[in-house]
Amino acid sequence: MHPNYLQMKKVEFIQSVDHWKKCPSQSLPEYAFIGRSNVGKSSLINMLAKRKGLAKTSSKPGKTQTINHFLVDGQWYLVDLPGYGYATISKTMREMWVRMIEEYLINRENLQLVFVLIDSRLEPQSKDLEFINNLGEMGVPYAIIFTKSDKLGKEKVATHVDLFRHRLLETWEELPEFFISSARTTAGRDEILNYIETINAQYHENET
Repeated sequence: MHPNYLQMKKVEFIQSVDHWKKCPSQSLPEYAFIGRSNVGKSSLINMLAKRKGLAKTSSKPGKTQTINHFLVDGQWYLVDLPGYGYATISKTMREMWVRMIEEYLINRENLQLVFVLIDSRLEPQSKDLEFINNLGEMGVPYAIIFTKSDKLGKEKVATHVDLFRHRLLETWEELPEFFISSARTTAGRDEILNYIETINAQYHENET
């Protein structure tokens, strides 16, 4: 019997670090969340955890500058990563973040999945496609969460999702899991957490 991950009864902030080697022990499965500037990452994390102030939200890009670990129910890690594609930070800082993120993604053996957040209000953006293709080159598994779905009508969201899927099919033979979410309405919460639960169950089965 595995814990009921959907509840997320206890979510503890563990630490913020600037290098993957400083991350917690790799004894538990973990899931990283990342996206472009102002995609709604912190709001999504707070929605999943049902905690308003868990991840710090800001209207300014670059609020998250470190690798942030949260322990969920003592069973798995939720990892808040710095975003990509920022135009307002220095080239040196941008390169440092890119290196920090890539080293984490490549070397973190207990990383089960990267959730790439995409703004559902926008048509496919080159920065998002570039990041996803880089994940493929690194062999990192991922899923996509379309955020802010409450800001558009369902038909418009569906159109943007279809456009994105078609753009991915230009470079990918198979498409990843897709989720439609809203931090305001909590849409997508159960689906995302059920997906994590499924992967965690497989992780524990492989351990035995």
